[in-house]
Amino acid sequence: MTTIRFKKFDIEAYEPGKSGSKRLQKVIKLSANESALGVSSKVKKILSNNNINFFRYPDGQSKNLRGQISKKFKCDYNKIICGAGSDEVIQMLCQLFLKSRDEVIVPQFSFLMYRIYSKIIGAKVVFAKEKNFKISIFEILKKVTKKTKIVFIANPNNPTGTYLNKSELLKLRKKLRKNILLVVDDAYAEYMKNRDYISGLDLFKNKDNVFVLRTFSKIYGLSSLRVGWGYGSKKIINGLKIIKPPFNVNGIAQIAAIESLKDSKFISRSIKHNFFYAGKLKSFLSKYNINTNEVSANFLLLDFSKCKFKAKYFYNRLKKSGIILRSTEDGYKIKNKLRLTVGSKIDNIKFMQAVERIFKK
Repeated sequence: MTTIRFKKFDIEAYEPGKSGSKRLQKVIKLSANESALGVSSKVKKILSNNNINFFRYPDGQSKNLRGQISKKFKCDYNKIICGAGSDEVIQMLCQLFLKSRDEVIVPQFSFLMYRIYSKIIGAKVVFAKEKNFKISIFEILKKVTKKTKIVFIANPNNPTGTYLNKSELLKLRKKLRKNILLVVDDAYAEYMKNRDYISGLDLFKNKDNVFVLRTFSKIYGLSSLRVGWGYGSKKIINGLKIIKPPFNVNGIAQIAAIESLKDSKFISRSIKHNFFYAGKLKSFLSKYNINTNEVSANFLLLDFSKCKFKAKYFYNRLKKSGIILRSTEDGYKIKNKLRLTVGSKIDNIKFMQAVERIFKK
């Protein structure tokens, strides 16, 4: 028998938050930081349109979507590229910038796809320690060498929920060598109402050595359609266009994303809902000595170090009740903690009721 050889990667495959249970047909999924309110009614309306031509190839340059993004965020149309989720843009950045033995710096606990795509190229991933689960500028700068090509950060960070403020971000960019690309992932920027926070897009719109990532998978509720975008210098964008798959963002995703950007009322309602319930959940959990980060994005990192139960026990008890959280031991290697997505009103109430039952035993 002939065995066809292929590359072998020393990479732990990405495992998304669990979404089901073999024992239960219906579950409450609070493991993937998805939109608590679903999608905009404008999106639902446009998707019910029978005149959508599925047999036509989509616009390979996402021109209309890029136009709407440019209008919404007051940024240069020619500095935008769209992808099948922001993780495809991460993949393309790694392909464009990295070669074997280059170095990439990522925070110790950060979105797993930064390290995965970097390793696929053959780059060395260097981990910068965090301080109390917050990205440390000092630790990042300590890891810089002549081989450093990219620094990836998510702000706020997933899965820790912590963030760098405006002055910290500016300091990081200033202290890094000018020829190191700083990639700032703004995936949860819309949720952020903290006074000392500013998005990467707003802060670095005119910087050639910063690339900003955005997604429609979180507050806009389009996770299943896979659409995201990146913003950087025209030179970087032109380089990405060369390697971008020809029809990477499907036509339905482009139409839905355009409509979602038009519905500011839905976004405002989502932000208000998130702020209210994140605070409510944080306060509720503190009664059981389950501590969390300060409210920032649409999730909380639950710390069980002072709780009478371990995270694993808590996770399994909730799962038996049909409620699924994200284990941070998978991929992130964070022990005795769980990540909780802020869900709908009903989901949040059912979660709190399930927690009360666990502690009454």
